[in-house]
Amino acid sequence: MVEVQVLGEFCFSRLLGKPIYDKSNQKIGKIKDMAVRWENSYPQIIGIKYKSRTHQLIAIDQIEACSYREIRLKENFAVEKTIVLHETDIYISKWLLDKQIIDLKGSKLVRVNDIILSWVMQGNIEYMTLVAVDIGIKGLLRRLGLEFLVSGRKNNLLDLQYVNPLENWNSYLQLNREKQQISQLHPADIADLLEEMDYKTRAGFIATLNDQQAVDTLVEMDLDAQVEIIEQMDQQRASDLLEEMPPDEAADILVEMTVEKSEELLNLMEVDDAEGVRELMQYEEGTAGALMTTEFIAFSAELTAQEVINRLRELAPEAETIYYLYVVDNIGRLQGILSLRELIIADPNKLLRDLMHTKLQTVQLDDDHESIAQVINKYGLLAVPVIDEQGIILGIVTVDDVLDLLLPEQGKIDIHSWFTLRKWGGRK
Repeated sequence: MVEVQVLGEFCFSRLLGKPIYDKSNQKIGKIKDMAVRWENSYPQIIGIKYKSRTHQLIAIDQIEACSYREIRLKENFAVEKTIVLHETDIYISKWLLDKQIIDLKGSKLVRVNDIILSWVMQGNIEYMTLVAVDIGIKGLLRRLGLEFLVSGRKNNLLDLQYVNPLENWNSYLQLNREKQQISQLHPADIADLLEEMDYKTRAGFIATLNDQQAVDTLVEMDLDAQVEIIEQMDQQRASDLLEEMPPDEAADILVEMTVEKSEELLNLMEVDDAEGVRELMQYEEGTAGALMTTEFIAFSAELTAQEVINRLRELAPEAETIYYLYVVDNIGRLQGILSLRELIIADPNKLLRDLMHTKLQTVQLDDDHESIAQVINKYGLLAVPVIDEQGIILGIVTVDDVLDLLLPEQGKIDIHSWFTLRKWGGRK
């Protein structure tokens, strides 16, 4: 393995404007910018822009010495020896300096205040590469000539091996170790990032997410942001995401749009999905009908615990929550309920009718969110079934949807966190 020797480290802002001299001591110009090529983890500088209104560059291999005082070339300058900026190369100041990037460690947007460059030798080859971005106050004050005010403070650097420019060289960077790292963020953290971005940046970023990531992120956002993002999307993708969202979330979004816009999106959705969402859109805001999701899991009382577990493997991906299983008769009347835990630890041969709780806590379609919250809180439930006058289960209202209304300033409530605090509150 060839040893890499660091010959020097520089702050990009302190190199800007420094004079460039050739071997005959002729002043060629000043450092206006530097161009980089993103072929490796650490993007390499290919050339120096030495005057305005030209994309001719002094190739980096022409540099003999570099300091904060001046740049020295190995040979006498000749325009014929310059190189041209390639379409895949980018200028540091234009695309990096003062732009926002995503700090995956902190799950937040941060500003690039300066850039750290390293002059290295690998074997007999010398080159300059970008190694980090400075996102701290020290980097900003350095550019203002006031670094002495924070001389004792450490630089706040992010390693550039984790930075990749977004497609089409957008005006901010996506800090990641490929797209896999974005998927490792909690959807709520991605939602926070999106809400900090302007609408153009937001649209570009969400386009990099796959459908499942986009859906998981959208449901963590407040309603206004959800509506704004869906309205800005290509209609086909917007309808695809609405199909994948819980029906109650999709209905809430579409209700906030114009009738014409919502109908356009509904018409692009699968017929069954669209019909379910249209039905939820008819209920008055804040009622059980408007809050409920129709994605719940129900079984016949005559099935065994093992039969239900086998069917759950197929049905679970389609349900919003499977903490509770609902037991119904042949016309959908609610007969009982049991938790997933109770099912798993039960004798595989036991029928659901022998396992279910028959003293049920339910709500009606027109019940308001406050009365629903009282039931959920009193009995420590994660979800409460919504039934009609005949006792037929129409949907369920989950605790997070109720708390979002009661505590809007707290943002989206994580039902999984609630589950860790409350335990099953059913009764036989």
